Amino acid sequence: MIDLHCHLLPGVDDGPDTLEESLALCRIAVADGITHSIVTPHIHPGRWENTKASIDRDCKALQQALDDHNISLKLGFAGEVRLTDQIMQQVENDEIPFYGEVDGYKIMLLEFPHGHIVPGSEKLIDWLLVRKIRPLIAHPERNKAVMRDVSKIEPFVEKGCMLQLTGGSLLGLFGEPVEKAAHEILNKGWVDVVASDGHNKGSRRPELSIVYGVIAKHLDSTAPTNYLLKNPCIIAAKQIYSESDVHQSIDTDIHLHD
Repeated sequence: MIDLHCHLLPGVDDGPDTLEESLALCRIAVADGITHSIVTPHIHPGRWENTKASIDRDCKALQQALDDHNISLKLGFAGEVRLTDQIMQQVENDEIPFYGEVDGYKIMLLEFPHGHIVPGSEKLIDWLLVRKIRPLIAHPERNKAVMRDVSKIEPFVEKGCMLQLTGGSLLGLFGEPVEKAAHEILNKGWVDVVASDGHNKGSRRPELSIVYGVIAKHLDSTAPTNYLLKNPCIIAAKQIYSESDVHQSIDTDIHLHD
């Protein structure tokens, strides 16, 4: 499995504080069947001042530590970009790390505030799309406005945004309203990726194997492979396809929703 959204780098956001904690999380991921983790530290001006350059540096350092400790997890990186009025400047300054490209669009992990959908968000999406940047919206099911009415996220899907659900949401780990919204979004066919959003060894573990079976039960046997392996490989192809073991096991058919 490929985990496209997780927080494994030490001391950069609300994920692990120390290298030892990072290595412990990576061991959990490997034991769960995850072969590649695309680390996505928060990029939130005024709170977490991560940039493409700093994340690249920290990702390489953690990969070296994994190799030194014989932990068989391969890392790539992007960033979980908070929707703020500074995104346009961040894009212009080349501070945003993207997953890769799909159909000529760079893919950016975009996080909405948890309490609401910011007025004007659709205009920002238009601005990004004109610049050939396609948002992958992180855990929309955990947004309070979407919990109340999942149709609130539909305009963004119609514009061309992709959606990433958190595995734990489908398991009820964030409460019943989140679980309900997650399953509604999944059943509507709006989902492109399911990821762990792993942060720690407690309630936010970097694991996906349990949710694999849940998705298969609610949809069909091919769905979990698409959400947990094929689509992540398409989105982060330049970071993953260099690994021959993955490249040989994945076809290149596009499984993302239209």
